[in-house]
Amino acid sequence: MAEICLFDAVRTPRGKGRPGGALSSLTPHELVGQLVTALRSRSGEAALDQVISLTLGCVGQIGAQGGQLALVSKLHANLPTGMTSRTLNNYCVSGLTATRLAALEAAASGDDRLRLAGGVEMMSIVPFLADHAHYYDDPDTARALRYVPVPLSADLMATMEGITREALDAITVRSHQRAARAWARGRLDEVIPVHGPDGAVLLAQDESVRPDTSMASLARLAPAFGPMGAQGYDDVMLAARSELTAIEHIHTIAHCPPIADGAALVLLGSARAGAEAGLRPRAIIRAATEASADPVLQLTAGFAAMEAALEETGLSLEDIDRIEFMEAFAATPFKFERDYAVDPARVNPEGGHLAMGHPMGASGAILLTTLLAGLERDGGRLGLAVLHGGSGVGAAIIIERV
Repeated sequence: MAEICLFDAVRTPRGKGRPGGALSSLTPHELVGQLVTALRSRSGEAALDQVISLTLGCVGQIGAQGGQLALVSKLHANLPTGMTSRTLNNYCVSGLTATRLAALEAAASGDDRLRLAGGVEMMSIVPFLADHAHYYDDPDTARALRYVPVPLSADLMATMEGITREALDAITVRSHQRAARAWARGRLDEVIPVHGPDGAVLLAQDESVRPDTSMASLARLAPAFGPMGAQGYDDVMLAARSELTAIEHIHTIAHCPPIADGAALVLLGSARAGAEAGLRPRAIIRAATEASADPVLQLTAGFAAMEAALEETGLSLEDIDRIEFMEAFAATPFKFERDYAVDPARVNPEGGHLAMGHPMGASGAILLTTLLAGLERDGGRLGLAVLHGGSGVGAAIIIERV
């Protein structure tokens, strides 16, 4: 990839993705609009006037998130009329896919103009699977296409890998404790407080973090997904994995990333585009990759994307100073740290999805935003973000701080 720079990146706090959640009174385009306002303040009106495109990831593209949400957000935020816009769905990696496509487009065209990319999801008003795709709802289609709800694939991973309930509890406790400590130190610079119509702050920090989470409190929770597996999905998984005779269901609700509302935006482009707008690059993109994997096991495609990014750059995990690894159910980060022997202190040092939540289409851009700001806080140089999505989609990005 020709050198593409990251000039700024901001995100909202993540609100609880249910009616009554702190952000649930707003619309998705209002969340994006508040991030645009923040970027105008941070980077300058002239820079935003030079932006040529807005690319947004969003999974549930119906109702309040329908109507070509990137276009709706552009109009709401009073972005330039001539700016193009597009909304895409690549499941839980959508926000990183949007950023990757914007970067590839800029690199391929040699276009010295700026681009905005990111994602948004408000699960309080567009719930999970609200589009009722045939793929989800029709049992015959689900079996034929090997569709399995993602939490069950987490139990499949735990069964195949011999991951214990105690291991899931430990990594979940760590996520909450790290997130709580990060917020206790003070506001994170990349997080933009969200305001209501009256100007009052609705939410200034991630809403789902539970500082009192402990091994004892998690031990009281029962596994959650056995009844779902019994609806025929266990049979689909066992047919795909003939070496298994049963699925051990051990994930509880606490081992799942909470559904959430949230958004993130990244301002990117060539070094020349930034210079013309008076911007200083904060990082460059070294690699941005995507991968597909087993649609039944699902949560392994991020590993494949990560390995492709490392191979493209000639780097190893030992070279990486900070890793934002999507906690797509507790089994996945445990497998990563165990199998790759990576230093846990460099992985999600300020907590992860298990504590802060998963606004699906926004998560990729949120992790990239956290990665950029975290490298600056830590004084690190190289950062890696890794994401996994349903039916075996994955994405990864490596950035180098300038």
